[in-house]
Amino acid sequence: MEEKTSKQKAKRIPYGMMNFVAIREDDCYYVDKTRFIEKVEEANKFFFFIRPRRFGKSLTMSMLHHYYDINQKDQFEQLYGDLYIGKHPTPNHNKYLVLYLNFAVINADLGNYHNKMDAHCNTRFNSFCESYAALLPSGTRETLKTKNGCVEQLEYLYDVCDRAGLKIYLFIDEYDHFTNHILSDAARLDEYRGETHGTGYLRTFFDTIKAGTYSSLERVFITGVSPVTLDDLTSGFNIGTNYSLDYSFNEMVGFTETEVREMLSYYSQHHEFHHSIDELIEIMKPYYDNYCFAKKAYGETTMYNSNMVLSFLYKYIDNGCWIPDRMIDENIRVDYNKLRMLIRKDKEFRHDASIIQTLVSQGYVTGELKEGFPAENIAKDDNFVSLLYYFGLVTIGGFHRGKPKFTIPNEVVREQIYTYLLDNYHDNHLEADSYRLGQLEENMAYDGDFKPFFQYIADSIYTYASQRDRQKGEAFVHGYTLALTSQCSYYRPVSELDNQNGYADIFLCPRYEVFTDMEHSYIIELKYLKSQATEAEVAAAVNQAQAQVCRYAETLNVNDHIGHTTLHKVIVVYKGVVMVACEEVGNG
Repeated sequence: MEEKTSKQKAKRIPYGMMNFVAIREDDCYYVDKTRFIEKVEEANKFFFFIRPRRFGKSLTMSMLHHYYDINQKDQFEQLYGDLYIGKHPTPNHNKYLVLYLNFAVINADLGNYHNKMDAHCNTRFNSFCESYAALLPSGTRETLKTKNGCVEQLEYLYDVCDRAGLKIYLFIDEYDHFTNHILSDAARLDEYRGETHGTGYLRTFFDTIKAGTYSSLERVFITGVSPVTLDDLTSGFNIGTNYSLDYSFNEMVGFTETEVREMLSYYSQHHEFHHSIDELIEIMKPYYDNYCFAKKAYGETTMYNSNMVLSFLYKYIDNGCWIPDRMIDENIRVDYNKLRMLIRKDKEFRHDASIIQTLVSQGYVTGELKEGFPAENIAKDDNFVSLLYYFGLVTIGGFHRGKPKFTIPNEVVREQIYTYLLDNYHDNHLEADSYRLGQLEENMAYDGDFKPFFQYIADSIYTYASQRDRQKGEAFVHGYTLALTSQCSYYRPVSELDNQNGYADIFLCPRYEVFTDMEHSYIIELKYLKSQATEAEVAAAVNQAQAQVCRYAETLNVNDHIGHTTLHKVIVVYKGVVMVACEEVGNG
């Protein structure tokens, strides 16, 4: 085997980097996505593309930006020469004046949105004039300053370019930033509608883009995380095509497993990895993989979140090539806080009919996948499920009666969903003592003492239900139990529907790759009976649970999951909100 040496410097890991030029000039590892340039160029010239946050959209846009920028023709070989597109260039490379707008930097408050949007666009328009001064007519920038606001300025720029025989490629990143901020406050929906309908400022801006496509705006590429604004602005920009669900672009952002393996293989040649590539994939896959962005792609290639993979690899190498204690990038917390405001649109959360709660307890929800929907209809079931899908909080996990079956894609998202549940329980006075739970979890992991942990959950459920004076059902009991077990740092909880062969309701898969001295793992069969159940029905449920947990333990290839830990088969039975059984099933 070739000796690994620090003399051969590895490429920089481009974690958090979104500038394509910086990645190439700083000798960073780049997963080549340039083959998609051909597909984008063959598609409709006015291209909408929606993906979850931190999935590589901005880097993809930057890669396209510099490929088409007429000013960077001399850098083509340096930037793209060794990539797919450098060997297969399209006729339109470096043929456009590129105008780039990033709506994420615009203060989205309604009170000053006009001024902030004008300010951002004015900065970008002036930069455009400066960058292309040698090509634009003399005095273009000076005349631009006499135009009032971004609508007039944009109209002026595309008219000037048209008369000069120049073509513009317009990029807009996070076009829906305004929408996602405003919709967190339902009371402001009327104000939002005023901006996106009729003569609203945002609507008028997109009307102006549409008008520019009859002039020098030859191509437009727009990204975001939700289709809400797209629908509201449809008649203002109804020439755009939404390629978010298109099979051809399923792999344009994010990493395939092949790409992840190639990256791990590269870095293993420069660092003393303590794990094989297969071992690392087995550890990473449950946390970062399993996104599907096109119905036709289901069952073929799943996508890894690129930002999460890069974060893990950076921490792994920085940690001496040992698995980091935390598999979840802390920057996800920022995204979660943004998402939580929107998923509060699930107005029925406090009842057992909540989509979020059904998703957790049942393991999936079904619905029609919508390409777009107006903001006022965001809470309708199909629209809300679609919103979760575009945010990356659910993915296509199969089909049920002709409709997509939406499941939680991985453990990172599962923690976000469970944290959402716990936060809402907390808002409704069902609180958990994290310090006390931490002690109970430690006792489970090291002493095999599981009863106090499940008794704590049972006591919380009983007290909460009594205080609320409301009968709670199976979804509540199961959801809260799963949510609390998900917070345990020693285990990765796997629920039944995560495996078509049938796991127990909760398999507490030990994280022994981090906690190397932990001693105990668990399979939990959770049964729920209505409060009116008889003693005979309870006894039958206990017997059924005992048989099922033993069968599940035999079905699982436990040796691949529990390592050196002792596996405990545990049944938990509820009658209404009262736990009536919590016991271990012997091996005999």
